[in-house]
Amino acid sequence: MAVCIAVIAKENYPLYIRSTPTENELKFHYMVHTSLDVVDEKISAMGKALVDQRELYLGLLYPTEDYKVYGYVTNSKVKFVMVVDSSNTALRDNEIRSMFRKLHNSYTDVMCNPFYNPGDRIQSSPGGPYFLCPIQSRWALLPVSDPVQVGPTPVSDPVQVSPTPCVRSSPGPLITW
Repeated sequence: MAVCIAVIAKENYPLYIRSTPTENELKFHYMVHTSLDVVDEKISAMGKALVDQRELYLGLLYPTEDYKVYGYVTNSKVKFVMVVDSSNTALRDNEIRSMFRKLHNSYTDVMCNPFYNPGDRIQSSPGGPYFLCPIQSRWALLPVSDPVQVGPTPVSDPVQVSPTPCVRSSPGPLITW
């Protein structure tokens, strides 16, 4: 399971950082920012080796005792960083790559939104074409058209993250990872 997802601008400032559980939020911010040096090293090494420029996935950036940090970079040099719990041994490289592709597609949708100003922080709330929401120990990408309630609401399928859990009130397309 991904415990932290970050979108970092070309100039290395955060556009979006979301972590769960929220108790260790500062620790995850630190991990994301320290991974940017490794991302820069990998990007410069790829440029020298003339590797296929369509390969955006950087792979494992560095492991720690409790977490593994993975990276992805877009053609416009926007960086995605994902921190994954090390105890999840069932998570394979293909699944991580798939998560990054879905995140990249979501980022593209945000950039295509005419009401979004490039360079502004990305808000994880209903207001854009999609928003990220932790649902049942997984990340979900919900379209804004899906009726979603944000906040503590007594429904049969509440999210187990506080302070503002997301609750789906209708069936429909749901992308989770």
